[in-house]
Amino acid sequence: MLRTVILLGACALALAACQKRTLPPGDREICYQVVREDGELKYNKLPGTQPDLENCAAALEAIRVRFLQMGGSTRTMVGAYQGNFIFLQREGIFTSPSMEQNRYLALVRTGDGRLAIPGAMPRAPAP
Repeated sequence: MLRTVILLGACALALAACQKRTLPPGDREICYQVVREDGELKYNKLPGTQPDLENCAAALEAIRVRFLQMGGSTRTMVGAYQGNFIFLQREGIFTSPSMEQNRYLALVRTGDGRLAIPGAMPRAPAP
């Protein structure tokens, strides 16, 4: 029984390693907005350079907010920065090295909607 479980686990790992991954561009200090057109990803370069992932995420968030103010319905957005995808979601900003891999929390939304590094904002004392 144990051999069967180990064999199945090894097979699952081997198949996961062979999975095709969608990788973003790795250009230094270049921030992209990513859109899906006809099933393909299109990378729209934002003007200027961004020194780090947080600034790229803030630039993408500004675009998302502008779209909402103009009557758009875009609640989520995808970007790319130096070999990482950036996912702007209601809960915060997540990042991942590919579209298919797990997403990791990079920035959280504060109570007033601003973005902050996780753990940087003091928590309110419990009542």
